[in-house]
Amino acid sequence: MLAAVDLGSNSFRLHIGTFDGDRIRIINSAREPVRLGAGLDSRRNLSQASIHGAVACLTRFAQILQSTPLSAVRVVATNTVRVARNASSFLPLFEKAIGYPIEIISGEEEGRLIYMGVASTLNLPLERRLVIDIGGGSTELILGQGAEVEQVESFSIGTVPTAMRFFDGERISVSAFDEAVLHARSVFEDRTAPFHPRLWEVGYGSSGTLRTLADLIEKNSLADGQLSVKALYALRDRLLSAGRVSKLDLIGVRPERASVVLGGLSVLLGLSQELGLKSLLAVEAGLRMGVLWDLYLRQRKRDRRQESVKRFMKRFGVDEGRAARAAASAKALYAQAAPDGALERMLGWAGKLHEVGMSVSHTGFHKHGAYLALNADLPGFTSHEQHLLSVLLLAQKGNLRKVQDALTDLDVIRAIVSLRLGVLFMHARIDPALAPVRLSVRSRIELTLGQTISLHHPTLAHWLSKEIAAWAEVEWQFVIRSSG
Repeated sequence: MLAAVDLGSNSFRLHIGTFDGDRIRIINSAREPVRLGAGLDSRRNLSQASIHGAVACLTRFAQILQSTPLSAVRVVATNTVRVARNASSFLPLFEKAIGYPIEIISGEEEGRLIYMGVASTLNLPLERRLVIDIGGGSTELILGQGAEVEQVESFSIGTVPTAMRFFDGERISVSAFDEAVLHARSVFEDRTAPFHPRLWEVGYGSSGTLRTLADLIEKNSLADGQLSVKALYALRDRLLSAGRVSKLDLIGVRPERASVVLGGLSVLLGLSQELGLKSLLAVEAGLRMGVLWDLYLRQRKRDRRQESVKRFMKRFGVDEGRAARAAASAKALYAQAAPDGALERMLGWAGKLHEVGMSVSHTGFHKHGAYLALNADLPGFTSHEQHLLSVLLLAQKGNLRKVQDALTDLDVIRAIVSLRLGVLFMHARIDPALAPVRLSVRSRIELTLGQTISLHHPTLAHWLSKEIAAWAEVEWQFVIRSSG
């Protein structure tokens, strides 16, 4: 069984599912309206009260996870944690409470996972569709066909800040709605062309917000549950007729959900006006289902990160032969130095991308490659993974003082040694999987070479002497041994 935990700006949610035939069946779920986004102050620091509330929720979620035999768990955080300035101080508390590492995903990655969840549920491989997700802190638009994403955009507008800015109080007014809709249009107006209705056949709304709006429309006989423009304005008129949150007479609106309805409806109306939307279908799938599918595919060796690396190589004109040899050499050395290491796949990707920076300049290409890996849009990679990939690319050559902070982790050190030597051996045309080469990294680095290697590769001693000096600068002893 697999588990996905979504730390959203409005609610924290948990799904536990199992693969059943050609679908993932949800066997347990939990939701708590933490309203994390409302806890951000004017300087984008999360309040202590919000932190304590989140920790309490995650502690309860941890009890659910601990009571279930799980093969994989993934915890993702979205907009509020992305933008919070004090995230580094509260994330360790969150991780301790839930018992798993928390991945802060980009808005673009959030959009891709949302689309994956929707596409897997619909199972319509030829359908061209637009998926819209209006969350607590951000809104994602994703265009695709079948299972393939073609365009994704994340906008920094959501239900929580919209409600707090325009509906902060009891009163529901025409002017507040007009201002909220106009604000939404101003956010969307410059980036909606790739999602024009002529480019897709069916539009879907995937977030809890849009499903809530659809339920309200249907339960209150405003329409059949479709999110048509006519139905949205009918819902707006019912809200305005109440005039105040406390006087709402709509079936299905709890007081604590009123802000989500007001904020979400305003954002959707603004988007509808700007994009020319006529109607959307609400669907019971989204981010958590996408995370579960991503976990399932990784277990089946169908990792989206592998495809991202291939596209990245093609985009920047990487020599595939050299890249493959460097990756294979680095992985062969790492297998010797860290038989149980956890960085084999990351090291392989670093090997394949080690020359990606040459598209910018041959001088200092490792620095350019590190920058590209850190800042590029790499579907499937978390921000932590991109940071690690960037560190490996930066550390592939030259002095090691620039990655001093990373040299506190022995597995990272083993990966760096393996990549540096893997690239060196690639240049020298030495295959460490076949040649008499042995690498050990414990309290010091020991490289054992067969006597014949130096005879066939006379420049190797020169480059290894530089390697010994580079490691000495960061207080690591590098020893070269010779075998008979």
